[in-house]
Amino acid sequence: MSETTTVALSIEQIADFEFRIRFDGTALADLVTDEPAPLGHDAGPNPARLLLAALANCLSASLLFALRKFKNAPGPLRANATAAMGRNAEGRWRITGAEVELQLADPAASLQNLERVLAQFESFCIVTESVRAGVPVAVRVRDGRGALVHGSRVGA
Repeated sequence: MSETTTVALSIEQIADFEFRIRFDGTALADLVTDEPAPLGHDAGPNPARLLLAALANCLSASLLFALRKFKNAPGPLRANATAAMGRNAEGRWRITGAEVELQLADPAASLQNLERVLAQFESFCIVTESVRAGVPVAVRVRDGRGALVHGSRVGA
């Protein structure tokens, strides 16, 4: 049985490179994003930081889920994450890699089935596994009258 769901948000420019993100269909507070200087003013995290946060948060939640699945009650998890930035062949900035280190609060010996937990928790992480697989993205641009002025193929 195939199951799908969607997540939706909308973004509105505030000024320069500062944007407000609304999480459509939820009661979540808006999030302000911005680019660091010289483009922006650091009024919020930029997309690269959000992607890194999504990876670390998703892996933390997946580890917690896997630990609890095997009847563990772990102490608070911690994570540290870094992303390497570099220029591609066209000279454009890209995230070239990311590292996430998760810190358990408990000694390994006190956790049930830790070997099984560690063997499977990454596969539960929606964000990490999607990024690793290279998520296809379709892009459309519409002008002020709603006319489609640009459309890229999924995965292009």
